[in-house]
Amino acid sequence: MVTYIVLATFTDQGAKTIRETTKRADAVKEMGKQLGVNMKSIHWTQGAFDLVTYCESEDDASMAAFGVAIKASGNVTFQALRAFNKEEMNGILAKLG
Repeated sequence: MVTYIVLATFTDQGAKTIRETTKRADAVKEMGKQLGVNMKSIHWTQGAFDLVTYCESEDDASMAAFGVAIKASGNVTFQALRAFNKEEMNGILAKLG
């Protein structure tokens, strides 16, 4: 599984319909499952980003499809950050020689 941290910000449309945000999150989680992405957690936050999610994806293409589907909704803009666990990072460092 490939891990991503997703940072999202409400668009004007998403902010105007903020009362629906938890229902939308449930729908997005279900859509993700259909695309091979498991949204493990979602947190509504204060500050520069309105939402932070932790996702695991079957592969990069599944996450890309998930991202396109979310963008098409028009409720949020986001950044998907590929995240590496300690074991993966050790593998990366080993390539440095």
